Amino acid sequence: QVQLVESGGGLVQAGESLRLSCKASGFAFAIGWFRQAPGKEREGVACITLGPNRSYYEDSVKGRFTISRDIAKNTVSLHMNSLRSEDTAVYYCAADSRSTSCKNIPQPAEYPYWGQGTQVTVSS
Repeated sequence: QVQLVESGGGLVQAGESLRLSCKASGFAFAIGWFRQAPGKEREGVACITLGPNRSYYEDSVKGRFTISRDIAKNTVSLHMNSLRSEDTAVYYCAADSRSTSCKNIPQPAEYPYWGQGTQVTVSS
């Protein structure tokens, strides 16, 4: 069982930055960040492994978002720069314990453990 707690959402202007954090308790091989905008399906944004260092990003966030990990604190952060109005969504972190995780864009169905979500609103 893995428990996840997100923090760091908020309201920003377009072009500004935010950092989201996800603290995990329990064993997780990979942490993924997902987002869900009103009326849209939940989509994967990025993932990172907590063992071998690999990560993946969804195309629209490449070059703007950076996912990082602090193994000692069992925390994964999502640094979001150059935010756009279309980045507005509830952001969730999720954990997977399988060693095959995070070899591609994270898919919600592959991650069994979820945080409560944090709202990110970007005004234009």
